[in-house]
Amino acid sequence: MSPTHGAIVGGVVTVPDIDAALRDYRDVLGLRVIADGPVGDALAASWGCPANAVSRMATLRPASGAHSFIRLVEQSVPEAFVPTTSFGWASYELTVQNVFGWPKRLEGSGFDIVGPPKEIAGLPWFVAMQVHGTGREMLYFNETRSNTPTSDLPFAISPIDHIFIVILAARDRNASVAWYRENLGLDEGDTHVIEYSMINKAFGLPAGTQSGLTMICKGRMPIVEIDDYPAQAGDRPRDPGHLPPGNALVSLAVKSLDACRCDWIVGPAVHDGSLYAGRRSATTLGPAGELLELIELA
Repeated sequence: MSPTHGAIVGGVVTVPDIDAALRDYRDVLGLRVIADGPVGDALAASWGCPANAVSRMATLRPASGAHSFIRLVEQSVPEAFVPTTSFGWASYELTVQNVFGWPKRLEGSGFDIVGPPKEIAGLPWFVAMQVHGTGREMLYFNETRSNTPTSDLPFAISPIDHIFIVILAARDRNASVAWYRENLGLDEGDTHVIEYSMINKAFGLPAGTQSGLTMICKGRMPIVEIDDYPAQAGDRPRDPGHLPPGNALVSLAVKSLDACRCDWIVGPAVHDGSLYAGRRSATTLGPAGELLELIELA
């Protein structure tokens, strides 16, 4: 199926050893490698990360064939980087089959389970688990049970399928919601206040601490979950000229780059690769400092 306005086309993950990461993403998760080579000067410049031009990058796609890609970029992990404690992209949520079977499958891999599969009271539509990879990136594995009253959730066609929600750690949730709505023409969805165990655990907050989150969507398609982060959160540590560590960059499809109210790092251009399919793209910084690459459908 071709992407529509707002669809998640991919996510970039930084890893310290790309061969080790491929053993996890390719051999354990079953994603298929479709390209492997340097990032290149033009793409690195478009991301505002010139030091990554010579970095090795592997592009992977789910066995389902969905037009959704995970790109692994090799770079060192800053010692100060701790997942789920800084602003920016916090996690990518992938639709999967049989989530309760994944802990056994991950044994001996580079993935650490930080949240085992768990049914959540009041949220009967899915069951999720959370893992950290070797780059300290976070992935949610989410098995869909049914659509929610306000959104359509994808059912996985392959054991690990595509990214269907990206999670943003916001400086100011309301400001981020307004930015995605007003600058990209996306819709504001439901807001929930929950006991968010990943946030509470990362910051050592007492049990029962509540956090707010708002969904950004397009019609019934969920896209970005924007989370409130506590006052202890800070900027993500990163090496000069490099991508942010962990969950580094998200790519979304848009009808028209010219219609987006964004300040581009570098003006729109066409880059090589199946992800771009000959279409123009450009990258901007969102209000939480997140790198957001937009790929034109036209």
